[in-house]
Amino acid sequence: MLRRLYPDQPASFAFTPENQAWAEAQITKFPEGRQASAVIPILWRAHEQEGWLTRPAIEYVADMLGMARIRALEVASFYFMFQLQPVGSVAHIQICGTTSCMICGAEDLMAVCQEKIAVKPHELSKDGKFSWEEVECVGACANAPVVQIGKDYYEDLTAERLREILDELAAGKVPLPGPQNGRYAAEPLSGLTTLESFDDNRAAHNASVQRAADLNDTIRRIDGSEQPLTQPWHDKGARHDPAESTVKVNETPVPILGKPSKAAAKPDDKPEETASAASPAPKPAPEAKSDSGAADAGAKPETLDAPRGGKADNLKLIKGVGPKLEALLNRLGFHHFDQIAAWSDAEVRWVDQNLEGFKGRVSRDEWVKQAKTLAKGGETEFASRVKKGDVY
Repeated sequence: MLRRLYPDQPASFAFTPENQAWAEAQITKFPEGRQASAVIPILWRAHEQEGWLTRPAIEYVADMLGMARIRALEVASFYFMFQLQPVGSVAHIQICGTTSCMICGAEDLMAVCQEKIAVKPHELSKDGKFSWEEVECVGACANAPVVQIGKDYYEDLTAERLREILDELAAGKVPLPGPQNGRYAAEPLSGLTTLESFDDNRAAHNASVQRAADLNDTIRRIDGSEQPLTQPWHDKGARHDPAESTVKVNETPVPILGKPSKAAAKPDDKPEETASAASPAPKPAPEAKSDSGAADAGAKPETLDAPRGGKADNLKLIKGVGPKLEALLNRLGFHHFDQIAAWSDAEVRWVDQNLEGFKGRVSRDEWVKQAKTLAKGGETEFASRVKKGDVY
């Protein structure tokens, strides 16, 4: 799914002082040169502060981390957890629409959102307080259908209960998350069938719901003042107390197979010829021949100052030769198919090494073979496509 930035963007972005301090602290988790590793948590804090990711926010985070702005935009547009358009000022409702929830009534929940918020997903309600969307599986299938509002799940929902939740949110209340049908967690609707003693003297809410109730930030925009800033990784490094190795090292000497050489070879020594039962010893590679005494530069082919008769062949009929390469070949003195067809191996090496920006193209694309066909008046499959206008 293609995701684009919202067309109407704010002029600027800035973290609250507390969020700025939090973001700067996240960067210190990573070694020098790896600050970009903090991009997702810092983008998410910008998202939590504003409710959605604006272009100025993405650029702000990229500049903060020394990243190319397009890299931060790639991250923001890739992960669907980042909203790229405005959301409701009170709450954004995410309805799970995957199999379990759909079977258990997710469509009824969507109908409620269409009725009370907006007909289409990602549109704001008339008062700007709410927005909604359908999302993929939220991983609470045993409590289907499920809606995520802010940070928390509202489970075992009915259309009537969702209407009530929206009304409560609009009135400034925060409904208690978790199962909405009386279930404690995800036990069978008929009650516990195992570990029945767990039902005695249990807490009022399951751990997830209790945590949400304690924090009371289900739909709150995060400004950084909710919790004191801590940086425990500053006090102790990632490996401050490494465990002792329990691996036993086998220090038994390993026997050396074969006989060691009696004497080390000297720089001037010639390699000894040894017989092998499996295969004859390889012959030494021939010495490279060139004017400089280095790698074989090949031999320069015969060139022309100008095309014969003032008319050059269309070298673009050779696969691998485009307009730029044709111009380069002409500058080097090659204008005709028969010139290329006559190149020897040494001449191919010379041309391959002197095609600046295109080195190796002659041998790779078999220009000589193609040129021989074209020089005789024949036609290759590629040449026929060029003549039809399918290539250039």
